[in-house]
Amino acid sequence: MKIGVISDTHNHFDPRIPVLFSGVDHILHAGDIGLPWVILELESIAPVTAVLGNNDAGLQFKETETIELGGRKFLVHHIVDAHRPAEPIRRRIAREKPDVVVFGHSHKPFNEVIGRTLYFNPGYAGKPRFNLARSVAVLHCGRNGLRAEYHPL
Repeated sequence: MKIGVISDTHNHFDPRIPVLFSGVDHILHAGDIGLPWVILELESIAPVTAVLGNNDAGLQFKETETIELGGRKFLVHHIVDAHRPAEPIRRRIAREKPDVVVFGHSHKPFNEVIGRTLYFNPGYAGKPRFNLARSVAVLHCGRNGLRAEYHPL
């Protein structure tokens, strides 16, 4: 199974995303979506699970979503400090025991196993700014584990 992972679009849909996510089975959006049309564009590629970011006031999404894909449990939440999670999300992670925590907010890719959980940030996919690298990712879920593939924008 292939899962497209995106975050921090901030109301921007890069025209390369349909090609980069071609063939994915599901898309996870880790917040700071912008307006709902971004999700509609993603849904034309594959089913989407999205969460609210700190800039998503008024959107009809949850702060945290948990979903099983490819035999693994994914917890999606916008702001996560992988090494020192805030108490509410730390408790949720302890209770849910996800295989993967997908997050955004920092605008920086992150891919690290802590304990038995992969903490994963695809980077940010919004408009270019501050000379920051932009990226999305595809997680390949197979019998032998997870493999991350980052794609620059």
